[in-house]
Amino acid sequence: MSNAYIPKEISWLSFNERVLQEAENKNVPLLERFSFLGIYSNNLDEYFRVRVATLRRLSLFGNKSKIILGYSPTVTMKRIQEIVLEQNERFEKIYDSLLKELRKHKIHFINEEQLDAEQAEFVQNFFHKKVRTRLMPLILNKDIRLPDLTDDAIYFAILLRNSATDKKRYALLEIPPADILPRFIELPEKNGIKNVIFLDDIIRSGLKEIFYILQFDELSAYTIKLTKDAELDIGDDISESYIDKLSKSLQQRRKGTPVRFVYDRQMPPDLLKILTKKLNLGPDDVQIPGDRYHNFKDFMKFIQIEREGLSYQKLPPIRHRDIHYGKSILSVIKKKDVMFYFPYNTFDHFIDLLREASIDPYVTSIHITLYRLARNSSVINALMNAARNGKSVTTVVELQARFDEEANIHWGNKLLDEGVKVIYGVPGLKVHSKLCLITRVKGDVTQRYAAVGTGNFNENTARIYTDHLLLTSEKKITNEVLKVFNFFIANYRKDKFYHLLISPFGLRNKLVMLIENEMKNARAGKEAYIYIKINNLTDEEIISKLYNASAAGVNIRLIVRGMLSVVPGLKNVSENIRAISIIDRFLEHSRFLIFCNGGDELVYITSADIMPRNLDRRIEVTCPVWDPGIKKEVIDVFHIQWNDNVKARLYDEEQSNRMVTAGSKPIHSQIEIHSYLTGINDQSQEAIQE
Repeated sequence: MSNAYIPKEISWLSFNERVLQEAENKNVPLLERFSFLGIYSNNLDEYFRVRVATLRRLSLFGNKSKIILGYSPTVTMKRIQEIVLEQNERFEKIYDSLLKELRKHKIHFINEEQLDAEQAEFVQNFFHKKVRTRLMPLILNKDIRLPDLTDDAIYFAILLRNSATDKKRYALLEIPPADILPRFIELPEKNGIKNVIFLDDIIRSGLKEIFYILQFDELSAYTIKLTKDAELDIGDDISESYIDKLSKSLQQRRKGTPVRFVYDRQMPPDLLKILTKKLNLGPDDVQIPGDRYHNFKDFMKFIQIEREGLSYQKLPPIRHRDIHYGKSILSVIKKKDVMFYFPYNTFDHFIDLLREASIDPYVTSIHITLYRLARNSSVINALMNAARNGKSVTTVVELQARFDEEANIHWGNKLLDEGVKVIYGVPGLKVHSKLCLITRVKGDVTQRYAAVGTGNFNENTARIYTDHLLLTSEKKITNEVLKVFNFFIANYRKDKFYHLLISPFGLRNKLVMLIENEMKNARAGKEAYIYIKINNLTDEEIISKLYNASAAGVNIRLIVRGMLSVVPGLKNVSENIRAISIIDRFLEHSRFLIFCNGGDELVYITSADIMPRNLDRRIEVTCPVWDPGIKKEVIDVFHIQWNDNVKARLYDEEQSNRMVTAGSKPIHSQIEIHSYLTGINDQSQEAIQE
């Protein structure tokens, strides 16, 4: 099995290389290429904070770690270091090439040494008015322990030298993060040229004013960045509230063990030695020499320049064919199922649904799961408004949504203040399902409406993540969604589910049964196929079953954005498995499964990836799609993506990330899907007019 299984941590680096490919791709608009550099950098930060941190922890178990993981964490970490260093060299070359491209558009990055008199005056004023009071240096002293550095922040490591005495002093200075001061500052335009300077260089220009009381005549600053273990250790003390435990754990995160140290390769050896000693870094720790600037994730929010061809041409959101302004959405769902496909359809539809429910005199209750929320969440506003209008509102807020824990505590408190019932997850299980249930009672008739999705109820990410959201009043579904919420309220209640597939109670077994059914049909000479669109597929049991299905003659097609531990095309193992990954302007996040089932296709949407954590340690909901029109739409979307020859990469044994070869006609799936959905809407409108 080991030769036919790619460690997920290595596969993830292959995914991030695909992001880097988009930054390298000359067919991608220039400013978007900078954005992909930012995404790559942001991804890598989280990768080290979580995945590499976990490998480090496992390596402490010695030989047992290989049994736990299935492969050696120590060997894997060494391979990670090699790949990251290779990718870092490529990253720097891409960045340099993008700067040259910018100059062709009369946009120049300049540093503090390249300023003319007018620009120097602008920078000095900016430093005095906006920056100076934010800077608090720390003098490095051999007798004083280094305080906990902010995870993923950037610092200047500063060398101060008095040339007369050759006396040296060292200091650290945190560069204010992008939510406090912009990382990129536009200087006054001159001769049609737009000049941009890093905040780092504005700080460099004024550093002498910060250290004026020290005797020195030479000053140099080198950027460093420390990434820490971000995994949480939540204790089992039942006398503590869950929020108290989590809050303590978040405090511990700030003191996490370093897992990566990035530094300016021009830094003098003596300063580097002091820093590595202060940070307790050894030869086995990941230390990456880099260029002058770090935290390229800030390029995700690069300056906005309105020039044709520099950014993607916008794809306008499509108003869903069944939803009309001023008309009840609940009345539509009562008559037929509706499927939204974000961001092609506008997320405003879901906000409109919640607002309608909040003021409908016959709606009695709203139940919803909340995992990651927008900063200024209209979803939260609608739920609080429903509570103010006398509705019973129950929210299941998952506090362990990684890096959103503090935000979710904040939202939970706001909801509690408005009289909303807040359930903080399920002990021992992370609630990752995306569910909403609206109950409407008129006379003696109770009608329920369910929303089951693949992505979070987050209007910000819904603009850039592709996700499906099914709205239905079908009792077989709504009654089981109610059972899921009953379980959240009383964890000892474990009802039977006949239609929804719920992790960790039945999804794994059902997946195995569905795969085995295709194997049986293939052996009987019937058509048999499995089409899966997912974010990550790493579960060994399911992979083993897919290999068995391939050997039995089942045609398996996988569209996997991120980690894939399957090795397609291996002789006598996976010859009938092909896999692609699509990286494009929208993050491919929607998850769905299609099984041939002897010609009567079964289609499911799901919140779950096919990983042990999703199948065994999370509450996930996989929902059947029964409406024939919606089923066809999901299947059509799969085929459009499968035929992509513009943004699709092939998975292979070497993880080469080769682009799918273009045929006679280029097929850019995200553009094609937008056209496809627009066409369905146009046909629907024509049918109504006739």
